[in-house]
Amino acid sequence: MSETLLSVSDVSINKGLRQLLRGVDFTVKSGEIWQLRGGNGVGKTSLLRAMAGLARVEVFGAINRCEDMLYSGHATALKGALSARDNLLSHPSGMGMPTSAEVDEALGRVKLQGYEEAKAGRLSAGQKRRVALARLFLPSGRLWLLDEPFTALDVLGVKILEERFIEHADAGGAVVFTSHQPADLGDRLNLLNLEQFSGE
Repeated sequence: MSETLLSVSDVSINKGLRQLLRGVDFTVKSGEIWQLRGGNGVGKTSLLRAMAGLARVEVFGAINRCEDMLYSGHATALKGALSARDNLLSHPSGMGMPTSAEVDEALGRVKLQGYEEAKAGRLSAGQKRRVALARLFLPSGRLWLLDEPFTALDVLGVKILEERFIEHADAGGAVVFTSHQPADLGDRLNLLNLEQFSGE
């Protein structure tokens, strides 16, 4: 039986004197995958941060979410002087501290075998993104809020991430993400076009 992990009710977002969004309503249940769509500046990131409780803008309305949550911003948040492994050990995903073996397995899942000791600062943009996404293969929250997770990924990286979304949803989790590109998730994908809630 599906469980509500996130509800957004009549939410409006103001940034200074500008209203980004108004009257946003949707509910995310376990097993669901949602994509927030809209043009640049429409408020996708602001809404995602508001749902995570990290808003830097005025938020009106009601947002209720489960406590078991993982938020990942647009930036990879990697420390260039640390290895791929140490970055994941220093910034664990979810509630528990991963072991080195778990981290190495996660890096393997994103096709970064052999890069465990590589300094993050020397990796390509795509490799850095894969290190960041390896966090999704560590113990993590049921509700994922991800800002532009497909950025800088090649075709294989995109496929790995899409398959991970489905795997997480099938395990009773839920995913909400922003992206400028369409995801190939078939009927598993729920689309929320934020243009219709634009305050402009």
